[in-house]
Amino acid sequence: MPAEQIHLVRHGEVSNPQGVLYGRLPGYGLSDLGLRMAEAAAADLVSRGRPVSAIVVSPLQRTRESAAPIAAAFELEPIIDERVIEPTNRFEGTRMRGPGGSLRRPANWPALMNPWRPGWGEPYRAVVARMVAAIVDASASVDGGDVVVVSHQMPIWMTHLHLAGQPLAHDPRRRRCALSSITTLEPSSSAARGLVEIGYRDPAAALAAGASDVGAV
Repeated sequence: MPAEQIHLVRHGEVSNPQGVLYGRLPGYGLSDLGLRMAEAAAADLVSRGRPVSAIVVSPLQRTRESAAPIAAAFELEPIIDERVIEPTNRFEGTRMRGPGGSLRRPANWPALMNPWRPGWGEPYRAVVARMVAAIVDASASVDGGDVVVVSHQMPIWMTHLHLAGQPLAHDPRRRRCALSSITTLEPSSSAARGLVEIGYRDPAAALAAGASDVGAV
């Protein structure tokens, strides 16, 4: 039987003193606060008292570090899946806002004019397609229990919008997907898309006041 629940976990705060959009760039690991956030997510999953049969992880450093306390808690070896990675973005390595930010440069404006594509990177529908495929495969790979998928804000939020039947174009500032948050899904034969969202938790909320979250769009 497939997984009973799938928990989409976002990574914790990243060490990013320059405040750049880090995207898929290497070398961006968790800050000390981000490590505490990851521990909070792991503790939340343990507190549910549910068996976890597999943990699937984006290959980027921040997601692998966020997965580590979960993998340790459930004595699992993380499975790397490229399909749950951060989307591509032409603005990687730049600061988006403030003096000299990419949003202030007229040469960049054409890339920002079409929110449906979007012009700055991977199309939303492509993100949804790979995320859902990875989730379905992970769910089918186990014989019962739950599956944890450690990913990134935009892919998780795209999955949420898709399952809710909402438009994929959106304001990134309004995503309900906090650092180390957990969005929980269940397989459902009666749901139009085969999955249904059943819950959202923010176990690191108490740590969020001092956190920086500017590394992706």
